[in-house]
Amino acid sequence: MADRIVERTDGVTSERVTETGGGTTVVERRGSGAGILIGLAVLILAIVGGFYLYNQNARENLKTDAVTKAADKVGGAADAAGDAAKEAVKP
Repeated sequence: MADRIVERTDGVTSERVTETGGGTTVVERRGSGAGILIGLAVLILAIVGGFYLYNQNARENLKTDAVTKAADKVGGAADAAGDAAKEAVKP
């Protein structure tokens, strides 16, 4: 028996239908691959965004450490000034 093959395309997806005389129909669909490209673009954007957020967090931690160290130094200077004042008042 003769096989019947029908091929259709809409520019994005192509479809091939093969019908055999025994009642078997095989349908093959193929896309253009645009989904893979979009998926890769989203993945790259996610990686770049994660890298940016990680670096931003690291910068914030450095700022916090710098402020903490400065506050400790000011506190130490205030303690020294208080001790000096106490010593000055002693008879």
